[in-house]
Amino acid sequence: MRLIERAGLHALRMLDPEAAHRMAIRALKAGLGPKATPDPILATSLFGLSLPSPIGVAAGFDKNAEAPHAMLDAGFGFVEIGAVTPRPQPGNPRPRLFRLDEDHAAINRFGFNNDGLDAISARLRALKSDRGRVWANLGANKTSEDRAGDYVAVMRGLHGLVGAMTLNVSSPNTERLRDLQGPAALEALLARALTARDELAVGGVRTPVLLKIAPDLTAREIDDIAAVALNAGIDGIVATNTTLARDGLRSAHAAEAGGLSGAPLRTTSLAVLRRLGAVTKGAVPLVGVGGIGSAEDAYERIRAGASAVQLYTSMVFEGPSLGARIGDSLAKLLRRDGFATVAEAVGA
Repeated sequence: MRLIERAGLHALRMLDPEAAHRMAIRALKAGLGPKATPDPILATSLFGLSLPSPIGVAAGFDKNAEAPHAMLDAGFGFVEIGAVTPRPQPGNPRPRLFRLDEDHAAINRFGFNNDGLDAISARLRALKSDRGRVWANLGANKTSEDRAGDYVAVMRGLHGLVGAMTLNVSSPNTERLRDLQGPAALEALLARALTARDELAVGGVRTPVLLKIAPDLTAREIDDIAAVALNAGIDGIVATNTTLARDGLRSAHAAEAGGLSGAPLRTTSLAVLRRLGAVTKGAVPLVGVGGIGSAEDAYERIRAGASAVQLYTSMVFEGPSLGARIGDSLAKLLRRDGFATVAEAVGA
């Protein structure tokens, strides 16, 4: 880690967590982020998208698409912005973000706070290149009476501006949103969303649509979700979102309401990914996220079936150069084990 990055992290940790995050985004926008080029062995293809690395930035870090290129320049293979809702919304009352230093974790109850589709799509239109490496996480407004309609509206508004879109039905911070993971509700949502995907296709080329699921699911629920998603024709599954579990935490903030992310999520998220891999049998690409903080973590997800992985909370403690550092070490692990590409290691 560069000395300047270490000093910056120390300064940010003196601030309220949400204020620190805001300052970090501003610094990245100003060009103060690290610069790195991924090792060529990390180059991979996902949904027909060429990515220089399988290591991406998870949704929630750059909610409003203010600094995606800064993270791509830092050595990440892709960035998922959002969640984006049709209308702007402030989210839940503050404080709503908590650092759990002792647990290398965070708890948030943001509630899909974002600038809304119009403002975010305008920023994405200004991007001159690399749109395929910018993905979008889609959400529904808190007061919406037609949440499936909200997802479709955002899909239409962002069409042609991003490389892939993720239906977020697993955030614990919007009331009853996780109900959309039930088989009947999920089947109805996917029918509308994937019909819109196909209608928006240009020259037979569709924007991939993924589904992001929760870690707080039983094996039966995972199997049911996978069956519905595969039958509907989903393009990929992201595992997982934040958790409501609080097992083994030491921080004074452990009892705060919201979704827990970071190191404590590692085991649960990996277990969900493994279950999905066993059920889907390679029928759709999987993206692993949750508690990934090292090259060993990333490699474990890849060998468990993930074609790509995403980071967020670990950067709170290690800085934005973490993606490139994990990438460098992952490249060594691939070569050590005789893999010529990331794809060869997926599910190995």
